[in-house]
Amino acid sequence: MNSFTFYNPVKIHFGKDALEKLPEELAQYGDKVLIVYGGGSIKNNGVYDAVVSTLKKAGKTVFELSGVEPNPRVETARKGIEICKKESIDLVLAVGGGSVIDCSKLIAAGAKVDEDAWNIVIKKTQVTDALPLGTVLTLAATGSEMNSGSVISNEETKEKYGWGHPLVFPKFSILDPSYTFSVPKIHTVYGMVDIMSHVFEQYFHDATNTPITDEMCEGVLRTVINTAPKLIEDLENYELRETILLAGTIGLNGFLSIGSRGDWATHNIEHSVSAVYDIPHGGGLAIIFPNWMRHNLSVNPERFAGLATRVFNVDPKGKTTEQVALEGIERLREFWTSIGAPSRLADYEIDDSQLDILVEKSMVNGPFGRFKTLQAEDVRKILEMSL
Repeated sequence: MNSFTFYNPVKIHFGKDALEKLPEELAQYGDKVLIVYGGGSIKNNGVYDAVVSTLKKAGKTVFELSGVEPNPRVETARKGIEICKKESIDLVLAVGGGSVIDCSKLIAAGAKVDEDAWNIVIKKTQVTDALPLGTVLTLAATGSEMNSGSVISNEETKEKYGWGHPLVFPKFSILDPSYTFSVPKIHTVYGMVDIMSHVFEQYFHDATNTPITDEMCEGVLRTVINTAPKLIEDLENYELRETILLAGTIGLNGFLSIGSRGDWATHNIEHSVSAVYDIPHGGGLAIIFPNWMRHNLSVNPERFAGLATRVFNVDPKGKTTEQVALEGIERLREFWTSIGAPSRLADYEIDDSQLDILVEKSMVNGPFGRFKTLQAEDVRKILEMSL
């Protein structure tokens, strides 16, 4: 494995009534809190009332930014930054899923610079300070509650990029599985696809001798695969929600990539697709990832075959390594389809009319990917396979 330095300072409060830990966290910060949330579902399921009540009992002055999009936009973050600067906000509290948390990270960083927030995303402005950030998670998916990464879209330029900085690690995150009960079936599915995709991105790397993290990745994948069919039939099952919620956090808090650096090419391609077409991130990953796998199988067939046998229970008897690997990829596709995920870009009425633009946007920073470095022709082939 590669030499590494590991750092993750996020305090997690996990379980039933985890919100009861919020007052002790609030005591460490000033009186003005900006709560950031999405389209209003937290007002329907009672989370909003519980959070605001807790804030007010703690003597906090509450400001609000609502309307964060599923693919969070820099335009929305700018509104939050303006509130923070105008009102001298002391703490940003993200109440929602990964999109809300990602937007809140940019707000926390943007509140401490004079330049436009988009310059942070495209790395023209260096982050040197940030407001403290807390989260109350309502969706299992991105792992943003326990990492320093963020993905932001620019609707005006049709761009979508990931960025991150240690200063935007949340100070604390509240994870109560019951807060995810009201997540609709399709978004529950997208979340589980996202979790698995994060694990795949870290599993396919260019390091050697990684048996510990290999086993960890495979264990998370098996757990999600075993849990998903039960959960989509029983959306308010606490134990099932609990399992998937923790899987999402473990899936991208750095633990699975200790000693290696993941690939992340599929995410890069999907970001281009959802930047242009504004499709759900999990849906895009479900379409593209199996095709990335097929395209890159020859890089390390043994690794794909090992995944097939240990995670997807493919019987290798009488088969070549490549046959086992391909059968594993096909079982992944079948599994995602079985729980309701899309399989073709055509499912979102996307054709090849903007293929050149998608390739161009994917390649904006040059060749990418660590398991295999992708060139423009590779991206085009993967997208063509995904149509």
